[in-house]
Amino acid sequence: MNDLFKNKTPLFPTTYNEIEQRVRGINPLKYGKTRNFIDGAVTHLSPYISRGVISTKQILSKILKQGHKPEVIEKFIQELAWRDYWQQVWIAKGDDINTDIRNKQTPVSNTDIPEAIAKASTGIEAIDIAISTFYKTGYLHNHMRMYLASMACNIAQSHWKLPAQWMYYHLLDADWASNALSWQWVAGANSNKKYYANQENINKYCYTNQKNTFLDVPYEAFSTLEIPEVLQEITILNLETPLPSSPSILVDETLPTLLYNFHNLDLFWKKEISANRILLLEPSYFKQYPVSQKTIDFILALSKNIADIQVYVGEFDELVKSHSLGTIYYKEHPLNRHYRGTEESRDWMFSVEGYYPSFFAFWKKCKKELTY
Repeated sequence: MNDLFKNKTPLFPTTYNEIEQRVRGINPLKYGKTRNFIDGAVTHLSPYISRGVISTKQILSKILKQGHKPEVIEKFIQELAWRDYWQQVWIAKGDDINTDIRNKQTPVSNTDIPEAIAKASTGIEAIDIAISTFYKTGYLHNHMRMYLASMACNIAQSHWKLPAQWMYYHLLDADWASNALSWQWVAGANSNKKYYANQENINKYCYTNQKNTFLDVPYEAFSTLEIPEVLQEITILNLETPLPSSPSILVDETLPTLLYNFHNLDLFWKKEISANRILLLEPSYFKQYPVSQKTIDFILALSKNIADIQVYVGEFDELVKSHSLGTIYYKEHPLNRHYRGTEESRDWMFSVEGYYPSFFAFWKKCKKELTY
């Protein structure tokens, strides 16, 4: 297992010094060689990127300053770029990413989730262990996310949407664009073919030695595989966000207001100015995209890195009506389009914008901005 799991250090610490130390510890060469293995040298930075504590651009800058050449660590840079790519798709497509974006997923026999997946009782050892650990930590290796999506969508024939919501709910790095569009990629709704993982593949990357499971078949057998009995029982999930109570906040009407939210907890954002700093948690957002208690606790802990920040649980319009906020600043995001004030850009790795039907079409443009 990864060293982060061996010791008593929290898997995802919340102080900025600890986060910065993790950035300094990135080994992009080892990452490129081992990232597909369950104990590979992945960065464990995705929750901080998704919450806007650090950006992909900042990480790339720090890595290049260490003397790494882009052509040597291209796989690492690509994986960072995937995050920006999914966000650009969301900006361009908006709510369309909540539906089959390119192709209709087929076949679909249900719109729920197999109970065996939700209860970590699929019988596939590596997957059941990963789900049980996931509930405790909020972390899933990227390969495991693909295994689960393949099992739910392509083996159990569940439509991708609710299983994707289940995963998003428990992920500390909950990023709806990356999550929804990746699930669609696996299910063939955002790709030219479905993704499958058989038992041999899982054994290789998870160091197990299981045989005679329903996944222990050659890849050509998947297209005609009947839904295994263990995946036939489905369950309906009740996903609700446990938002904290909202204490009253104090606003200095003479100062501008910086709005932080689920996607922006950047402690360096306009740090040099005096301002009202408010973490806005809108119930309407979390009703549409619910997250767990663990995730709420995580963002509240991260927000403590921002001096004098206050938490407001309510809608943007309610905040504006009840307080004189003066000039309002916020960072661009597809779910902030109802905000009113001065919108500022997020910190992108590259200047490439707009919709590209494939990541590699996007990457081809991005790559031109790197000095090889």
